[in-house]
Amino acid sequence: MKDSESNETWGRRPTWAEVDLDALAANYQMVRSRVAPDVSVMTVVKANAYGHGAVECARRLAREGADWFGVAMPEEGINLRRAGIKQPVLCLGGFWDGQAEACIKYDLVPVVYHLDMAASLDRAARAAGVVRDVHVKIDTGMGRLGVRCDAAREFAARLADLKNIRVDGVMTHFAAADEPDKNQFTEEQIKHFGEALEMFRACGHRPTLTDLANSAGIVAHPGGWGNLVRPGGVLYGLWRDILPPLDDLPAFRPVMSLHTRITLLKRVPQGETLGYGRTFRAERETLVATLPIGYHDGYLRALSNRGRVIVRGTVAPIVGRVSMDLTLADVTDVPGVVVGERVTLFGEQGGRAISVEDVAQTACTLSYEVTCGISDRVPRIYTPGELSDRA
Repeated sequence: MKDSESNETWGRRPTWAEVDLDALAANYQMVRSRVAPDVSVMTVVKANAYGHGAVECARRLAREGADWFGVAMPEEGINLRRAGIKQPVLCLGGFWDGQAEACIKYDLVPVVYHLDMAASLDRAARAAGVVRDVHVKIDTGMGRLGVRCDAAREFAARLADLKNIRVDGVMTHFAAADEPDKNQFTEEQIKHFGEALEMFRACGHRPTLTDLANSAGIVAHPGGWGNLVRPGGVLYGLWRDILPPLDDLPAFRPVMSLHTRITLLKRVPQGETLGYGRTFRAERETLVATLPIGYHDGYLRALSNRGRVIVRGTVAPIVGRVSMDLTLADVTDVPGVVVGERVTLFGEQGGRAISVEDVAQTACTLSYEVTCGISDRVPRIYTPGELSDRA
């Protein structure tokens, strides 16, 4: 390849997501103001910050004062370190075989929940001549990862034999903090966590951090704050379908919006069918817009014949099946529509709005899945900072 060819600039498909970092910062500050001053905040940026871009979001949250970052696995933590993030990083899912050395090299704090994992980190730390912190996860009722409460004493005693790791934190995860009719279960989780914590202390461990509350726990169960909370979805303005219905809920701001442009307009006669499986039949002469976005981009196939978009401030329905790369919309009732028109799939345009939660409800899923599913081939445009030439 010639040097001149390597510097060529190509146009891009007109489909993009906008990420409002000011909204992210405002949401973080709302969480910060809700918890007590002596409670630290771990901002969860796993799954590429719920699809919003982990590095860019972490950099802004660091400037806002985030105390910790939460990731799912060491690979995500390493990406943050390579991007210059200095705050403590907790690997919520622990680590895999062979990754203990990476946790030490990149100064990542793993969650541990079985002895083999703890022992492998202890060996790696001893070989490196260091003592490394871990957080122990207690399973108080979620049933996924964690040491069962009835095994906590034995686990704590066995950990005490490992001299190159230190239990700096003990944590759990709420199963139903967003459901008021299950508050008793959440309170039982808090109680069982406290009992397990005392077992660790009785075995000589002196954890400085206690971590229970996810987004829903932060707003609905202040008794479960401990001294470190870990907001996730609310940071990204995803809250209507994950927080319990309380009178004093903060008005979190949506952070991501999704857009494309019309690439083709065609008139379809009454009675003609559209798309795979011919699932849409025009009941009138219909003006159909082809949109260059599909389910590989994360616009869910479940939105076929059900979703809505905004064009020139008018809500227009999705027609036919969403395919891998393309989607069709009925824009018959959109005055003055032309090829190249901006289309908002979720977000605000012209005084109308479609929220991520609206999209999720239509697709019978959760808002988290919608944003996490926006694929890498959809470029993220960050504001303020990176100005979009697509606006």
